[in-house]
Amino acid sequence: MRTSLLMLPLFSGLLAACAATPTPEPAPPVSCNIAPANAYVGKRADHGVTEAARKATGANSVRVLGPGDVATMDYRGDRLNIMVDGQRVITRLTCG
Repeated sequence: MRTSLLMLPLFSGLLAACAATPTPEPAPPVSCNIAPANAYVGKRADHGVTEAARKATGANSVRVLGPGDVATMDYRGDRLNIMVDGQRVITRLTCG
């Protein structure tokens, strides 16, 4: 009996540790449709054009990447990526 009473705090501590484990957050839903934005390929990527392309795709955010730009490798289905050349002319669009 005395041994089982001594082990009670140990087991309750283990149960508390299991209950505190966070569950991973689900990935955001994909909300970027690239097809409507393909019309912007060949245009200069100024603020108005990039914002219009973002709205056309339904993306929540946009990033413009030029030659040699460093970018994170995280995938975000709600982000529009606009690739431009050295003169900031749009060469390609992707979601992610």
